[in-house]
Order: sequence, then structure tokens, then C-alpha cells
Amino acid sequence: MNNDEIRKAVGSWLDDNWSADMSLVEWRDILVDGGWAAPHWPEEFFGRGFTQEQAALVSDVFTEKGAVGAAHAGPRRLAAETILAQGSDTQKKRYLRPILTGKEAWCQLFSEPGSGSDLAGASTKAELIDGRWIVNGQKVWTTSAHHADYGILLARTDWDLPKHQGLSYFLINMRQPGVEVRPLRQMNGHASFNEVFMTDAEVPSEDLIGGQGNGWAVAATTLSFERRGFALSRSAGEIKGAKVGRVYDEYEAELAVANEPYTWYPQRQGRVDLVVPRAIETGAIKDPQVRQEIARLISMSKGARLASAAAEQKRRAGTNEIIPAGSIGKLAASVIARQAAHVHTMITGADAMLSGPDSAAQGIIAETLISVPAISIAGGTDEIQRNIIAERVLGMPKELRSDTGPFRDIKRNTS
Repeated sequence: MNNDEIRKAVGSWLDDNWSADMSLVEWRDILVDGGWAAPHWPEEFFGRGFTQEQAALVSDVFTEKGAVGAAHAGPRRLAAETILAQGSDTQKKRYLRPILTGKEAWCQLFSEPGSGSDLAGASTKAELIDGRWIVNGQKVWTTSAHHADYGILLARTDWDLPKHQGLSYFLINMRQPGVEVRPLRQMNGHASFNEVFMTDAEVPSEDLIGGQGNGWAVAATTLSFERRGFALSRSAGEIKGAKVGRVYDEYEAELAVANEPYTWYPQRQGRVDLVVPRAIETGAIKDPQVRQEIARLISMSKGARLASAAAEQKRRAGTNEIIPAGSIGKLAASVIARQAAHVHTMITGADAMLSGPDSAAQGIIAETLISVPAISIAGGTDEIQRNIIAERVLGMPKELRSDTGPFRDIKRNTS
């Protein structure tokens, strides 16, 4: 199908099937059955085998018609893309549909208190006992775990292999008795993340993805999509303007829950959009030194957008560069955020330390300054991204390691 035929086909289908008076789940069941919920997925798994560019056309028609699309907010996207890329046919048939309809929410159980950005250093243990995996350990910085029905879990299944080889990847039920979720309060006042404790939690043998010991390769798929996401802005959804009907009400309620952990993410990215208006408002735009730093920030921001667009074009063309491109975008986002915080401080001065409704930009500037450090940590630190870029993009020699050999013999932070 060419672009005109795709637009005509999806438009005609929406005219015949879309109604704002349905419930959200009822509409999405129809959407999935029609193959329009994720048109870039294979036909045998709820899609139409379209390219990313063709799928973007479908999204445009949905926007024009005011139609709600598949569930997409929160970590469910990472789970869906990983299951689609690495899961068995049985896993795809079981889990992908309720992700698209929004019936089941997900979280990502990767980071641990003792390993930080060294994801391969995970020590959460999974043992196969009587045909079921028994999981014990702790995860941290888990977004939306308190809302999640399921989680994507990286756990250690062999302590006698090197650390990258002894990991396995699971789909775990978050609603079972052996899983405890505790929220974490951040210094910017938000509570987006949780720590998760697993005590004899169970995972059926069929919910192991990629086979035992292949967890690192499967996790790389998840991380590639996660890091690409740092270069993308988060929106409140594609439905704009005054919309009337049950499906819209339920969709807005869904977004309110799914996007709540991300309300401070624009501040984490530095709020580049506020820099020039603030400089004009305060008169700092007249300072040549401030103007120079603003110009540096805008140049960096626009350059990152162009690099991201170029990477997206390569991805659509079928090149296998997702992980390096994601790391470059992730590192660029950190550099831009720090520069933005520097410029905000130059513009606002000591008032940047004040919070509350009477402070600069109703407290947004202060929140930005204490949120920006998070972008250099979340999703893999800047140092991790530099290693990936050096080794996988530039082809430089790998750094010397002291953590080789059996994992049980490696010194770890167990405090």
C-alpha cells in the first residue's frame, strides 16, 4: 500500500468503527482486532507489518479523526517491544494484547541498591524449584511499580558464570504475595520511583524470556528502547481540545495515572523552552555573557534534535544502530540539561534557590535545578553511555576489567 492508500484505508475503517461513546477497553479491543493498535507490528501479532513511517501516517489519521489509540504511556512500551522482539509466540499472544488495550500495566525491575548502573552486577536471585522460578532480592528506582500488574525482571540464575552470562530475563506478576512495593520520596518533592522487595516470589517456567542465561542480551533490547526515549518529549497524549464521550473520559483518567510519575521530567531535561522568555523577562538578555551561554544551549539542543532525527531515519531504513544511537541521545540530553541549569542560574541568580508560588516561574526554576542531576543517572549514567559510545560507535579498545570470572567471586557492594 502506498501512503495515500494507507490514509484512505485507516480513515475508512475509523469512520466505520470509531465511537466516543464506547468504553476505552471496548474500543481498544476493536482497535486490536482491526490491526491498527500497533500497525508496525507483524500481522500475526496484532499489527499490519507496516514500516515506522507508514505507522506514523496511521497515527496522523487517528489525530485528525480525534480517535484514541492503543495504550502507550509508562513502562508498558518497554515491556511490549521487548516481548515482541525476544519473546516466544506464546508469550506474545498472552501479554501483548492486554498491553495494547491497557488492561495490564507494567514496570521495569532492573536497578539494584548494590549495583547502580552496573546492570550486569544484579544479584537478585532466581532458582528453578519444582518447575517454577523462585525469586528473592531487591530492586530500586522502579517507576510505577505501585500501579503495575506485571514487571520485566532481570535476575541471576547462575552464580558460577561470569556476571553477564549468569543472568536471565523474566515476566513477573507484581500482584502476588511475595512482592512488596515501597515508594521513594525525592528531593524535588515527587515520589515517582519505588523500591521493590521480592521474597520467594514465583515465576512460571514459561515466563522466562530468551532462555536461561540469555538475560543480558534480552535486557539490551529493553535498554535500547529506554535510552531512545530520553531524546523524546513526553506528552499528555495525542487527543487535544474539547472531547466529549466516555472513551475520552476514561482515556484522560488512564493518562493521569500513567503520566503522574513523569510530571517533573520536563524539569529534569532543563526546561530549555523557558530560557529565552526568562532572559527577556529579567533583563538578563542584555548581558553578552548570558547571551553567549544561551546561544550555546540552543545550538546544542537543535544539534541533538538533528542527530536524533538522523538516527531515526537509519532505524526506519533497517540499520542495526539502536543501542549506540540511544546512548548518544541519552548523553546529549544530560549535557543539554546541565547547560540549561547553568543558564537558568545565570539568569535568576540567588533567587533560583527559592521555591514556592512566589519564586522564579512559580517554583519551576528551583525544581529544574534539583531535578537536572537525575538525567545523568537514570537509564545508565553518563559514564556508562561514554563507554558504549567509545567501544561500539568509535571502535576503541575495551577498558580493563576487574570483574571477570565467576560472579560469586567478584567483590560487590553489599552494605
